[in-house]
Amino acid sequence: KIMSQSWPSLFYMGTTCISIYADESIPRYDLNSGAQDTVGLHDDVVVSTEFSQITGQLVTSSLDKKLLFWDTHTRSVNPNHTFMLDSVVVSLSVCGMYILVTVENDVYWYDMRNLTASIKAKDSPLRHHIRCLCASAEWNGYAAGSMDGTVALKYFDHKVDNDMGYTFRCHPRSKDGTSSLVPINSIAVHPSKQTFVTGDNEGYAIAWDALSKKKLLEFPSFSGSVASMAYNHSGQLLAVASNFTHQGADRVLEVEGHQIFIETMRDSKRKKSP
Repeated sequence: KIMSQSWPSLFYMGTTCISIYADESIPRYDLNSGAQDTVGLHDDVVVSTEFSQITGQLVTSSLDKKLLFWDTHTRSVNPNHTFMLDSVVVSLSVCGMYILVTVENDVYWYDMRNLTASIKAKDSPLRHHIRCLCASAEWNGYAAGSMDGTVALKYFDHKVDNDMGYTFRCHPRSKDGTSSLVPINSIAVHPSKQTFVTGDNEGYAIAWDALSKKKLLEFPSFSGSVASMAYNHSGQLLAVASNFTHQGADRVLEVEGHQIFIETMRDSKRKKSP
């Protein structure tokens, strides 16, 4: 089962992506050659990955309650730093020198230059557990998605957040047209625009304008739930991982395995990776 992927990560060498599964390993793929190796291992299932353009490090979290930092310029299978946490980090996002992590329905900040403690604990932007988080240096804030299908847009500056921060229900209906609380599994923020894409448990991915609060584009629905999404460095491509994630057994039977689709944002033509 595909858990997460990281390729702002068409990243450090321009041709590499990370896509983690329901195990302890962190696979790395060369998109040109098709070669695969393993960055390293956690002690339990890996939950989330992020790449820091500034430090050149891959940051990973796991059910083992560790944040591991990997030097992508070497092929060492040992992390260059380990940070122990009190709880499992469900989602993490890198913004400049800061790491934002989610625990239940709270968001914490850590400075990568000093990981001794969280430097700021933000008031919870959502009532239910936060499922995913993605920070944006472009609008100096982040978007978070919850178990009940609500998305919150928050700004780091308190005054700006009071004026411009908001929440909304972005996926209010299931495929049969009835109202439902559909979890938001993934959010991808465009690297240079104030737009973002949400992906949900029913297989829908929708692009939004953060400022105008309007829907920009709804992709054709995926056969499985949207497990994870990530833009490439230019924002021209969007990788979408689709699988059964948390659906019931009747839904699992409908899904054609685990797939990663490459969406071209300019013309929205869908390509499925092998």
